[in-house]
Amino acid sequence: MEWNVENLFDCNDDEGKADEEFLPKGERRWNRKRYWRKLTDIGKVVASMADEQLPDIIGLCEVENDSCLHDLCHRSMLRALHYEYVMTESRDRRGIDVALMWLAGRFRLCAKTSIRIPSEQLNLKPTRDILYVKGLATALKDTLHMFVVHLPSKLGGADANRHRSLAAKTLWHSVDSVRECGGTNVLVMGDFNATEKEQVFKSCQLQRLKPTGKRGTYCFQGTWEFIDHILLSETLSGSARVFVQPWLLEREEGGGEEQPHRTFIGPRYNGGVSDHLPLVADIKES
Repeated sequence: MEWNVENLFDCNDDEGKADEEFLPKGERRWNRKRYWRKLTDIGKVVASMADEQLPDIIGLCEVENDSCLHDLCHRSMLRALHYEYVMTESRDRRGIDVALMWLAGRFRLCAKTSIRIPSEQLNLKPTRDILYVKGLATALKDTLHMFVVHLPSKLGGADANRHRSLAAKTLWHSVDSVRECGGTNVLVMGDFNATEKEQVFKSCQLQRLKPTGKRGTYCFQGTWEFIDHILLSETLSGSARVFVQPWLLEREEGGGEEQPHRTFIGPRYNGGVSDHLPLVADIKES
């Protein structure tokens, strides 16, 4: 499963990070009650998949720090499921990162690396690192190489486009390096802030799993888009779908189209779980 969980911040001030808006006295009035409600809602989404199968592996975007993942895996309603995790600690000024969770017994971690985007080449502020994880999945016969990404936002015009292109170039170079060193089973997942036909995928040598259904993972101004993606090497195959439950959606103000039930609308607390829907894939060796 891949999911951008929309600003999963704790309520503490991280020194050196611009997280002041997510403090109890900050602009968003973020507090322990709202934080634990969000953790409960994220856990509810994961646990609700148990009727089919719990996700062995979960890639998350927009997680502030290790404390959030510790609370989610070991103190929320997911604690009985025994998920483990790793995450990046990047130089993003707001302090948001990407993470990977896995079910103990279904995956064994061998190595993990944070891949830094050379933002200073373009005189831009640092962005999120790419998370690379190598391990053994019980469902596969060989090592699995995974990348979790959250490319720079489209906000910011030409600079944002250049930054996103640089991050994508760094990603595909890293993927190619793994494959040149003998890595065969490769999985890339995350929020690309781009649809499949955009420039960031020009150098991609992997196959994109096309999700079933018409609804995307993100809704912008009433239009659904697929900006979250799961991509595989040719040694793997699978199918993907957007995970939807009624409580993950809400109507636009004035009774308009359905969209994800967001945690925030601008700075205003909206009480939902995320502005993205989860992307779920069933994957096997080809």
